[in-house]
Amino acid sequence: MPEPHPRGPLHGVRVLDLTRVLAGPFCTLLLWELGAEVIKIERPGHGDDTRLFPPYQNGESVYFASVNRGKRSLALDLNAADDRATFEALAAQADVLVENFRPGTMEKLGYGADVIAQKFPALIFARISGFGQTGPYRDRPAYDLIVQALGGMMSINGPEGGPGVRLGISLADTGAGMFTAMAIMAALYERRASGKGRVIDMAMYDCQTMLLEASLVRYLATGETQAPTGSRHPVITPFDVFQTQDARIAIACANDDLFQKLSDAIDRPAWKTDDRYAGVFARYANHAALKHDIELALAGKPAAEWLRLLETAGVPCAPIHDMADVAADPQLNARGMFVEVNDPEMGVLKMPGAAFNISGYPRDPTRPPAPNLDEARADVLRQLGRAPEPQRERVKGAPRDPIW
Repeated sequence: MPEPHPRGPLHGVRVLDLTRVLAGPFCTLLLWELGAEVIKIERPGHGDDTRLFPPYQNGESVYFASVNRGKRSLALDLNAADDRATFEALAAQADVLVENFRPGTMEKLGYGADVIAQKFPALIFARISGFGQTGPYRDRPAYDLIVQALGGMMSINGPEGGPGVRLGISLADTGAGMFTAMAIMAALYERRASGKGRVIDMAMYDCQTMLLEASLVRYLATGETQAPTGSRHPVITPFDVFQTQDARIAIACANDDLFQKLSDAIDRPAWKTDDRYAGVFARYANHAALKHDIELALAGKPAAEWLRLLETAGVPCAPIHDMADVAADPQLNARGMFVEVNDPEMGVLKMPGAAFNISGYPRDPTRPPAPNLDEARADVLRQLGRAPEPQRERVKGAPRDPIW
């Protein structure tokens, strides 16, 4: 049922979510976290592919639960007449429709952009795909790895002097989800005055290109191609990970003032007048020598002691946290960045919360669980004034049939 009390500024916005796996579900999760109602339309019998993705708890996917919490599930076969009628009745009441099929899929189903605009002129139709609805790559399949490889992201990440590697997170997917959520909110803002919907064509490849920031700008300006530099910033020095007596720490000095503070904190005041390190360009030209000198200075004390001294001096620094450290971090916990989800099958789950802090909307330490397949059928049909139907059961371990 729609929630009576606002969770966020998108309260009252209804989203039909035809997405699966990550880019689309992450987009609609952000909209849900900002207050929207999200109805997730899934394939009968199987649902979103990620219902089969590990890790599992009590036989259910924690991965699926993490990006679909709070949503409502309705199983519809968009090739079946009755289910198409239900879908269209929902679309007539919705504000946003999001899909992330390969281009051409919605057209084959009879719900291309022109049809949606004609039948539902106020509906915002957001489309996420690997390469967009136009261009020579339009019909190529894409996953995060493919976009990171093709889009240059892998070429700039990895050990210095070594081969490029994939980022440890699916940035091409989540980046596309974030950009799409922003575009949807902009279209919702415009619609307040115009009353008209928009078609939003988002490509993972386009979104990742925006995220390349200085690496691509540098090439376009100078023709210089960046190679992997490990943890080191390709231009700013020192901006890297350094070995101490017992562990590595991160130190970031992006200007001369911070470098002078570092020089004093590690008892190397002579560096402040050393021509090799006098200014951003000199330090960049001598980055290897400077890293060697810094690690010689840091070798005499353990990481914890250096972190204390550097923090006192006002030098940006940090230990290298693993996931256990992140989960226990007092700052993140104080900010409410972890929430509990009481799932009927999996029990209590701890998950990352939302990074949004908006006045007037308190941060809730709990979230509703992700839905079982077709769980909202009775409620949705009742809201549409239709007779109840039995819930469509999920087939555990169902083969991954073609969508719809």
